[in-house]
Amino acid sequence: MKQEYLEVGKITNTHGIMGEVRVEPWADSPDFLCGFSTLYVGPTHWPIQVERARVHKNMAILKFNGITDMNGALAMKNAILYIARKDVQLPEGHFFLADLTGLEVRDADSGAVLGKIAEVLTPPANNVYVVKGGPRDLMIPAVDEFVLETNVDGGYITVRLIEGL
Repeated sequence: MKQEYLEVGKITNTHGIMGEVRVEPWADSPDFLCGFSTLYVGPTHWPIQVERARVHKNMAILKFNGITDMNGALAMKNAILYIARKDVQLPEGHFFLADLTGLEVRDADSGAVLGKIAEVLTPPANNVYVVKGGPRDLMIPAVDEFVLETNVDGGYITVRLIEGL
């Protein structure tokens, strides 16, 4: 089942004395976080309105309505921020990392189940799927040469492995 709310970052500290917070983005870019008027805080997904947002040194600097000073901002330190899935429309062929974890991995040639995606690594070049629970653990680059089909609704991806992988 797809999660209704998705983690997008963590408040790491305050920024200045006017109630702004620094957010470590868990997305492709801190700009992504700056595009939302409402974010959700913590495991209860408490909604909070974003008054203004900007990027500074690869961090999102956010100012929330009702947070007017450093003490208010400090109270939010270490909070996890979420977005509502309904607020995001992904382009064709793009997926939330949270939706990929747990997908069954199938070999395109033999149909064999190779395991499930246990983790998605995000190094600079391209994502890498860590596959566990099969005959052996695998690390599969998330590129078209290896990943032939991704069916999130069906719960699987189809891959073609090369010798030595």
